[in-house]
Amino acid sequence: MAGWDDILTELGQIPSPFDSLRQKYLSELSKYTKRCTIAYYSSFLDKTDVPNLDVNDSDMEGFMNAVKGLKCSKGLDLILHTPGGDPTAAEAIVKYLKEKFNNDIRVIVPQIAMSAGTMIACCAKEIIMGKQSSLGPVDPQFSGIPAHNIKQEFDEAKTDLSKHPENAQYWAIKLQQYPAAFMKTAIDAIELSDELIREWLSDVMLKDDKKQLDEAVLFLGSHENSKVHGRHYQYRECLKNGLKIKLMENDDTLQDLILSVHHSFMITFQQTSAVKIISNDQNKAFIFSVGGK
Repeated sequence: MAGWDDILTELGQIPSPFDSLRQKYLSELSKYTKRCTIAYYSSFLDKTDVPNLDVNDSDMEGFMNAVKGLKCSKGLDLILHTPGGDPTAAEAIVKYLKEKFNNDIRVIVPQIAMSAGTMIACCAKEIIMGKQSSLGPVDPQFSGIPAHNIKQEFDEAKTDLSKHPENAQYWAIKLQQYPAAFMKTAIDAIELSDELIREWLSDVMLKDDKKQLDEAVLFLGSHENSKVHGRHYQYRECLKNGLKIKLMENDDTLQDLILSVHHSFMITFQQTSAVKIISNDQNKAFIFSVGGK
């Protein structure tokens, strides 16, 4: 069965110099690590006003294309550069990769993997970061409003009204911005995010350390800790709060190879219409572009 990129080749499309450059560095990284390598990149830093920058269900086709033909017994190094997105789409991707690679997954974060990207990173046995790299909070959002804030507002209303029923009109006006059953939706979203990162961390990375597991889940899922959803957590904070982090600077060759891959993807986004790329070390790439694939 032909993959997405195989069919494009049959149609006579010739790879661009950008494709060849990315492929060169992905292959060199894979040869050094002796592991399968898949890169998942979004152009969210360069193209902020286009669709499909986030983690969503359409990404599964790209991951299926990237996994096809790989020797999964070698394990997977998954390179992430993403603003995050749909937790349920992240769940489907993680389940697929964990099954295919039998939980032998390392996540590499050359620069940023936020929100649902951080959730995906929790399925790894370790996360490779640089001093410039960032993970982020996994607290769910509704149109930019943290689910934790929505829950807190309803809790404040309940507490205040039990003591001051005369404030009913104030709270009625304040809370009418939310549709019916919205608090339950917010609570469900919080519980799902916490449940997923706890499950994935306990599967491999923090399998035998409940104390660190609890610390990591609280660290990543607590809005009280992050204050804002865009908070950047660098490697020292991640280490301090229970995550297993490997610093890429400890291996100069590995660092050079990872950053070469990263720069080749970022240059592609700057110079082409591509908005998301999912590719592997075996010259298979699934590319979303402005105006189509």
